[in-house]
Amino acid sequence: MLLSLLEEKPSHGYELIKALEARTNGFYKPSPGMVYPALTFLEELGYATVDTEGNKKRYQLAGPGLAHLDANRERLALMLNKLKHVARKMEWVRRALSGEAAEPGAAGVAADEREAAGGWLPEFVEARVALKRALLLRTDATPDEQRRIAAILARATAEINAGPGGQGA
Repeated sequence: MLLSLLEEKPSHGYELIKALEARTNGFYKPSPGMVYPALTFLEELGYATVDTEGNKKRYQLAGPGLAHLDANRERLALMLNKLKHVARKMEWVRRALSGEAAEPGAAGVAADEREAAGGWLPEFVEARVALKRALLLRTDATPDEQRRIAAILARATAEINAGPGGQGA
């Protein structure tokens, strides 16, 4: 994640901490005790270079760091999307607990606002919950049943990855 931020622009450690916090709506704010040793490690690997400005260090992405980042783009996307997902859920819970989130069907709430509560349509949430439940109920499935379920999930994954209109991702 740090390499991806450095790809955007050279930064000081504090700026990187703030950038990670901003990307997760405040859900994830790494401590300096995590970020600065990680930056030192990236420097030691040759993935980042450092310019000193007074007593501050400004980190930049180096060629080997870009190569490592390119080789791990999908992994990075999964991590960032997981953080965004959790941040969205936490924001929805925060709003619900503070009374800001309107319940679906509440008077005076527009249909679009009800449908997009938490950023997800109710049918999307229901489908995810139903899938998780179905898989939990098959925890002790036989090997043949596991293969059948895996084939179903592989087809669903391919269709999801194809995107709207069957176009590849």
